[in-house]
Amino acid sequence: MANQFQLFKRRRFSAMFLTQFLGAFNDNIFKQALILVLTYTAASQLGVAVSILNNLAAMLFILPYFLFSALAGQLADKYEKSQLTRFTKLLELSIMVIAAVGFVFEWYALLFVALFLMGTQSTFFGPIKYAYLPQAMKKDELVGANGLFQMGTSLAILLGMIIAGVLTQLHQPLYWISGVVLIVAVLGYLASRAIPDMPAMQPSLKINWNIFTTSMSAVRYLYSMPFLFFVILGNSWFWFYGATFLTQTPEFSKVILHGDESVVIFLLTLFSVGVSIGSLLCKTLTKNQVSLKLLPFGIAGLSIFAIDLYFSLSGLSIDINQNSLLGIGQLFNIPGTVRVFADLFLLGFSGGLYIVPLYASMQAYAPKSHRARIVGANNIFNAIFMVSSAIFAIVILNSLKMSLPQLFLVTGLLNIVFGVFLYLKLKSHIGQATIETQDE
Repeated sequence: MANQFQLFKRRRFSAMFLTQFLGAFNDNIFKQALILVLTYTAASQLGVAVSILNNLAAMLFILPYFLFSALAGQLADKYEKSQLTRFTKLLELSIMVIAAVGFVFEWYALLFVALFLMGTQSTFFGPIKYAYLPQAMKKDELVGANGLFQMGTSLAILLGMIIAGVLTQLHQPLYWISGVVLIVAVLGYLASRAIPDMPAMQPSLKINWNIFTTSMSAVRYLYSMPFLFFVILGNSWFWFYGATFLTQTPEFSKVILHGDESVVIFLLTLFSVGVSIGSLLCKTLTKNQVSLKLLPFGIAGLSIFAIDLYFSLSGLSIDINQNSLLGIGQLFNIPGTVRVFADLFLLGFSGGLYIVPLYASMQAYAPKSHRARIVGANNIFNAIFMVSSAIFAIVILNSLKMSLPQLFLVTGLLNIVFGVFLYLKLKSHIGQATIETQDE
């Protein structure tokens, strides 16, 4: 296809794109709003440290990926995907009703229940949407479709966080938050009704409801296919890498740049827009082919700009005696900050070049009968790597007493080691793998 944006004219793409966009958007409105409520209201009311509440919230959202990803993959392989998608969107709507009650009455225990359920809903939707793409797209559309999906997800996360911040500043914010998450959930369900039927890939599959043996079975099956195993390790490393940087953004903005809340959003925007542009360019740069040729450039960029971020931050000189935090305009007038902003944008751009080829490869090379279960195994590894990222940051910053710039430097250096290892493993095993996407 000459232009990947032409995919929006095709219902088989646009309906699923809009459904997943609204889902990611709603996830992040809810999560960010809850974090802000926990930080500025609940912690003092409950007499619990903010860090404990926020870490508990993060754990509750990630936990379902450990528990249910393999089961979710089985269901997505066994059943028709449009109906499954509509079921998950109805589940989202029900969960948002619970969340709305929790917000309005300030029942924080109920909000934590809703957060766990939202993570569960996302866990079951993930294998559906990523197994849907290679089934619905033609072979020369898959890279472009993945680029658009990655762009959409990045923008949905960013917009969700921005909207949550805006809503918490309004009069009666808890009512506004409740109303918005319910409306977005309804819109997501309506979008899902336009998704065309997509036949089950293995309707005779017998579901194993034991989530522990199912998870082990999914990981063993993945390990039996070395190329896909290393593709998924690469995917999960991006989650580790991205979480390491983005989790530190508020502290990075306030402590190092002495910026206000608008600076946090600006930094997240730079990274997200960078990912979006890098993702969109993958189609053109690979000439529509499922290929790993962009992967070395992504790996190199993720290391080069992380290391340069360390040096650019080390060279900054900002007056720490300022009585108030700085805005975006004020920061632009300080020598060296533009280099910091450029590093963050280029980190995101490199991330787009890195992740789209890997997602396209995971979908293209996964056996059709097991595609959703492969995505489920991918989600298990993603969750493990995200938790590992938090532990890694705690060790670097708290146990080893290193600074945030040093954390970025260490991560960039680790990326060189992991990136070289990953690329060599993928090149050595790709000869035994076969693309199974549709050619029609």
